[in-house]
Amino acid sequence: MHLTFLGAAGTVTGSKYLLECGGRKILLDCGLFQGYKQLRLRNWAGLPFAPADLDAVVLSHAHLDHSGYLPALVRDGFRGPVYATEASCELAAILLPDSGYLLEEEAEYANRRGYSKHQPALPLYTEADAERALAYLRPLPFNQRREIFPDIQLLLRPAGHILGAATVTIEAEGKTLVCSGDLGRQHDPIMLPPQPIQHADYLLVESTYGDRSHPATAVADVLAEVINRTVGRHGITVIPSFAVARAQLLMYYIYQLKQHGRIPQQLPVYINSPMASDVTALYQQFRHLHKLSESECEGMCRVAHIVRSVDESKRLNQTKEPSIIIAASGMATGGRVLHHLKAFAPNPRNTLLFSGFQAGGTRGALIVAGADSVRIHGQDVPINAEVVALDHLSAHADSNEILQWLTGFSAAPQQVFVIHGEPAAADALRRRISLELHWHATVPEHQQRVAL
Repeated sequence: MHLTFLGAAGTVTGSKYLLECGGRKILLDCGLFQGYKQLRLRNWAGLPFAPADLDAVVLSHAHLDHSGYLPALVRDGFRGPVYATEASCELAAILLPDSGYLLEEEAEYANRRGYSKHQPALPLYTEADAERALAYLRPLPFNQRREIFPDIQLLLRPAGHILGAATVTIEAEGKTLVCSGDLGRQHDPIMLPPQPIQHADYLLVESTYGDRSHPATAVADVLAEVINRTVGRHGITVIPSFAVARAQLLMYYIYQLKQHGRIPQQLPVYINSPMASDVTALYQQFRHLHKLSESECEGMCRVAHIVRSVDESKRLNQTKEPSIIIAASGMATGGRVLHHLKAFAPNPRNTLLFSGFQAGGTRGALIVAGADSVRIHGQDVPINAEVVALDHLSAHADSNEILQWLTGFSAAPQQVFVIHGEPAAADALRRRISLELHWHATVPEHQQRVAL
């Protein structure tokens, strides 16, 4: 058995791990690199193997840093099965075509405005590429071991985090490899906690928040304070948000705050993401995968007006009355939120509320770090609005929650690989695993190949 780290090694994006076992090549996750330009360039560099030689892909979940490279993989020759849970397949059917559409839109906008260094600017892949990739998805149920090739078993267990997110267990050649994917919170208000696992010979564990604990302050209190403060200035609260899980969690909290009279009942709330509407419907379809009651789920779905058309999105930028605008993308790397930032960031009455992890090199990270301006569509946009970073809403387990999940193993794995974290976070978690659990843990390097 050999394992090669082709992404999310020493960084938090681009999850890809090539497992060679039983004469087969299996790619665990197929994510896009995001953030710093030198990372994004890896998306264009291709892979150190021919996609046609790959036998299968296993997706831990549908977030683009775990699934978003799949359209390019299929376009370049991959023709094998892509295993994921049913909910992940449904989410991928929404996320991947949208990703292709946004990549095409961004390239077209760059060509029209002439701000790209490339003539012409091209998308990494197209919406049509993404649609073709969906044909290779093969849904698998949770907690049912499946022989995907002779003497190679695959088992997906609930990981919390988002709908359909799974830990991945592969058994082959008498060895057991477990990949945590992205682990959810122990006490998430919507998602169930990650299912414990008892055995692994080799373990890949995420470390997004490996160097910190999530704040103990109640999320509702902070959110209510920020919204009311902005309303008091007659300002607009703009929330860059991931369309999957984060937008729904924000909608849930806003619904609860309105129900309890903690923010104005008539305050307009807009979700400027047609995709978020489709994703929200899946929370009703997969009720067994989360904690919400039927009435809570219904209230969450109805609390915001869904902005669908481009014209309506443009009109939203003319808004003068206090309101809440939730729009993708969560790290302000693309999507409709960029137009809202251009419209509202220069005004000190407004608030930019960042509701999740901001990968290094993204506009979101620059703004949270205090940048006076950021470049959007070839122009510098001043940041005069109040900037708030709300770390409380993360769907990732923090350092203590990761350690709690690890204590569910009945014996130490032979080797733990700490992945999916920025260098400081990954190394901090490695130290905790070594010192507190006395397990052998390392942080792999990009493209490192190890024998198992």
